Amino acid sequence: MTSVPTPIPSRTQFVLEGIKHRILTGQLTPGQALVETELAAQFGVSKTPVREALKTLAGTGLVVMNQYKGVTVRLVDADMAREVYDVRLLLEPEALKRAVQRGASLDVAREALTRADAATDTAERSLANREFHRALYLPCGNPLLGRMLDEVRDQAALVSAVAWAASPSWDREAGEHREILRLALDGDADGAARALHAHIASFVQRAFPEAALEQEGQE
Repeated sequence: MTSVPTPIPSRTQFVLEGIKHRILTGQLTPGQALVETELAAQFGVSKTPVREALKTLAGTGLVVMNQYKGVTVRLVDADMAREVYDVRLLLEPEALKRAVQRGASLDVAREALTRADAATDTAERSLANREFHRALYLPCGNPLLGRMLDEVRDQAALVSAVAWAASPSWDREAGEHREILRLALDGDADGAARALHAHIASFVQRAFPEAALEQEGQE
């Protein structure tokens, strides 16, 4: 008999999404301590849902649990950036290529791009950009491929948040997004995949040049 996943209680889910939002929009920064009692007071819940939410976030790689230091937002360094972006470079362009080849609708990606262009703050634009990328790979026709990319999605967003805080590059990336979407809508699967690969690679090269150099040495 196939086991049914146990649903996350609503309070835990509420806290989970709240903490994740704060991390991915830079309100909680890498290395910052996450104290159960403080978070419980902020969200108006007991420590139990906070504890469960932090365990889930540790499983996704957004926070680190240490018996001596407690729970902290994961630090972003060149090694992490290389690992996460290696996965994206291997899988994301292929997923987009398949989505275009099968004639999947990219309306969600178009809407996300419009929201990003109209965003009035960093958090709003970051979340819209995140949805844009997901809307490109999710309709690839292979649910497992989509889930694999979803698994690194939060870590990729954390890397991006740190990079943008140090050196904003919104305009350049917005232009690259528009070109990727144009090629995809034109039905150019190979061209869209190449443009997406170049977009992902150039970002990590600009934000974490030491990671890019190590990557080049492995090729």
